[in-house]
This record gives sequence, C-alpha cells and structure tokens, in this order.
Amino acid sequence: MVETFFEQPILNSPYEVPTRHHDLDADGQPTDGPPLRGRRRSALITPVPKPRKRKHRSEKQQEIIFADGEGLSDAEQEYNPTPIINEIRDYVDAWRHLANPNDWHVTPATARLLQHWRHHRFEDVRPFFCQVEAVETIVWLTEVAPKLGKRTEKFREHILAANERANPAAS
Repeated sequence: MVETFFEQPILNSPYEVPTRHHDLDADGQPTDGPPLRGRRRSALITPVPKPRKRKHRSEKQQEIIFADGEGLSDAEQEYNPTPIINEIRDYVDAWRHLANPNDWHVTPATARLLQHWRHHRFEDVRPFFCQVEAVETIVWLTEVAPKLGKRTEKFREHILAANERANPAAS
C-alpha cells in the first residue's frame, strides 16, 4: 500500500458522480501516483494474497477462476461482464446529461421522478449517487434503450441470456 492512498483514501462525495480515483496496479493495490481524474472504469479485481513459497518447486497449483460463482467461466474462457457494464455506464451518463426532459424518452411519471432526484434539495435522508444511478440504469435499460434500435439491442439480449443462465427453471 502507498502512503498517499492512506492520506486521503476517500476522494469523492457519496452524493455526487465520482470525479477522481486512485490508480491501481495489476494486483488491485493503490499505486504511489496522485489521484486520477474521472471515474474508474468497472473491472473485475479479486485481491488474492501472493502464495507462500513452496519447498518443492515441482508442485504446480491449479489456477482458480474467481470471476463468477455461476460456472460461466472455466480454464479456457473467463466470463467478464465489465465491458458491457462500462458501455451501459457511458450511455446512461450521456443520457443523464440531456438537459431537456423531452429528450429523455421516458414516461411522464418517470420524468417527474428523475427531476425530483436530480433537483430536489433534500433536507434529511438523501439518496446516494450509486442508488440514483442504479435506478437510472434500470430506467434507461427498460424505457430508453428499446427506443434506440439496433445499437442497444445487445444489452437486452445480454440481460436475457444472463437471466436464463441464472434461472434456468424459470423459462
């Protein structure tokens, strides 16, 4: 671990879009560099301690795939959902920045809810950005993406396929 990370491990408000992040090395540990601008891209990081040295070098340990718990990954191919997560995040972020509610392509009820979350001055309990973003993502996937045609069909197909793998008896 790096001293600069411990000096200020939290860089962003939980109520705002993340604007800075600590750079991580290949093992998922903070580097000694200054914080980077922008939001960290989604990535699978599984912190695994380095193995102890073995007395017998001939012993070879089998590589373990940590990426999923559903059997979607194996030694030949690792299931990695992060590229699609990052692409959806980019679409939702661009959509979030549309100033005119008429350009949002949502129902009037959804537009009122989004305006409330985005502009209401909360006095007590205020939703965290991640909570609002989660709902915005669901809204975008269910109300907006279907209206964008071919370029966003892959998201629905991906979600339906993942749901089928996770719930095979439901079909």
